[in-house]
Amino acid sequence: MRALVTGANGFVGLHLVAHLNSCGDEVIESETDILDREAITATMSAARPDVVYHLAAQADVGGSWDSPVETLRVNVEGTLNVCDASRVAGARRVLGITSADVYGQTTRTDSGADRIDETAPLRPTSPYAASKAAAESIYMQAGLGHGLDVVLARSFNHLGPGQSDRFVASAIASRIAANERSGATTVPVGNLEARRDFTDVRDVVRAYRLLMQHGIPGEIYNVCTGQDRAIREIAEQLVGLAAFPMTLELDPDLLRPVDLKALCGDNTKIRARTGWAPQTPIETTLGDLLEFWRLNPAGVETPHPT
Repeated sequence: MRALVTGANGFVGLHLVAHLNSCGDEVIESETDILDREAITATMSAARPDVVYHLAAQADVGGSWDSPVETLRVNVEGTLNVCDASRVAGARRVLGITSADVYGQTTRTDSGADRIDETAPLRPTSPYAASKAAAESIYMQAGLGHGLDVVLARSFNHLGPGQSDRFVASAIASRIAANERSGATTVPVGNLEARRDFTDVRDVVRAYRLLMQHGIPGEIYNVCTGQDRAIREIAEQLVGLAAFPMTLELDPDLLRPVDLKALCGDNTKIRARTGWAPQTPIETTLGDLLEFWRLNPAGVETPHPT
């Protein structure tokens, strides 16, 4: 299978490329600016991929509050350009990556979240979530209006080695690693009460390839574990892995304007269609994440085996 990956040098892209290569796929790694319509069309037409994994995006939820226009342009206009370029290039299938943030706030938050399935209404609260909800409409129009074979993955939180410190678990891991170098004992944190459904990125990219192979055109699939955890639990596990005792300390500057209390997904649909299931224990993921920051103080992303 000849696969083109947009955003190939990003966190998920690096893991996906490694996984596709390990499966024997021929991979074209694209870092073409998806807002440059002519350039992305030329890239796709020259590559002539069988399938396209569209990972390039503005993925920083917190940062989207400060740059809503950029977020909308990249995630909506960029998606339109990729869909059109894929069609022109003759790609037979596109995997579109959206986000569980499109679901918005859940109804039960005190003791965890109800599992959300793909039929739940969309209630985006951040500019990022709104951009992903709009991108889903672009994908659907590409399928219904142009006949493009599109499968959508609604990914819940994922993490692992190589992730940017703009994301909560990776940010905490990077601060712990920095403390280990400096001798500091305080780890600044934001909202620890939010609950999220975390999946190891190496499990996520397995799900993406399986959806490319077995997903039904026009259908949406949650990619998640089906178990939510409080950020506090993640933070405490990471601190427990530190080389010496550290304490968590609230930093008001790390709080978002609006933060969903809980997100937990139902993965019944993807399991039934592809046989996928998460395999990596959270303890392994967090250990690998902290070790990444110990070895890469600048957070330079490098490929990792999948």
